[in-house]
Amino acid sequence: MELQKFIETQKIILLDGAMGSQLIKRGSEAGVSNITNPDMVLEIHRGYAQCDCHALITNTLTMNRIYIETHNLDIGVREVNIAGVELAKQVAGEDQYVLGNLSSTGQMLEPYGTYKESDFYENFREQAEILVEGGVDGFIIETVFDLREALCALRACKAVASLPVIVAMAFSISEKGGRTIMGNTAEQIAKAVTDAGAQAVGANCGELSPAEMSVVISHFSTATSIPIIAEPNAGKPRLAAGKTHFDMDPDTFAEGIALCVENGARIVGGCCGTTPEHICATTARM
Repeated sequence: MELQKFIETQKIILLDGAMGSQLIKRGSEAGVSNITNPDMVLEIHRGYAQCDCHALITNTLTMNRIYIETHNLDIGVREVNIAGVELAKQVAGEDQYVLGNLSSTGQMLEPYGTYKESDFYENFREQAEILVEGGVDGFIIETVFDLREALCALRACKAVASLPVIVAMAFSISEKGGRTIMGNTAEQIAKAVTDAGAQAVGANCGELSPAEMSVVISHFSTATSIPIIAEPNAGKPRLAAGKTHFDMDPDTFAEGIALCVENGARIVGGCCGTTPEHICATTARM
């Protein structure tokens, strides 16, 4: 079944969990590990696939040209993205989809930064074309704080293929309609992303607990008729000894996901700090 039809007909869709924090815990890093530590990436993908999630997300989050060049990463855009798709496809079962992952450039649009929207659009279009070449079933745009940047990525994905696009934004607060650090509300995001043709919209990562994210999800569910996605972290981030920690246990995380579903989420998964244990606990609860 094509992913678009699956999204339309499946009651609850379960995604995988964190890749970046899992790699960091093992002493590696996101993105470039597709080349430097592919066996490690495969191991993490396998852990999630064994939880019977419906889709695996490629380890390509910020592997766009602007991010790679501004962070002086010694890696090719095409090389790292093709590898990311191949690794996920190598693990995905016959009934599991592979979503090509895009995220922030790490830079700011005018007037806060020096980049134009056309720069971001071309940047994301290049990455999206490579992900399609690799054979993804759809796209997921995650951990973006600026609605304008998310729309650049969404339009780029829609321009290169007729594949489903899911958009998840990172929120700082759940109050006042939910807000990103750029001040975008859940209602604003829902309406803009829906109008731009996304197949799903919602929240991931950010500064919220799963229960707090469920409040943001409720705002999305009243503002759009397309499916809502929720991918919270394993609790609120905690800084200790210069490192970020996420302490929520799998059962409590699964309870938070259940709240997100009660408030309207149909696509659920985990972000920073989550492990296969968190996703398996969620699968058991769904």
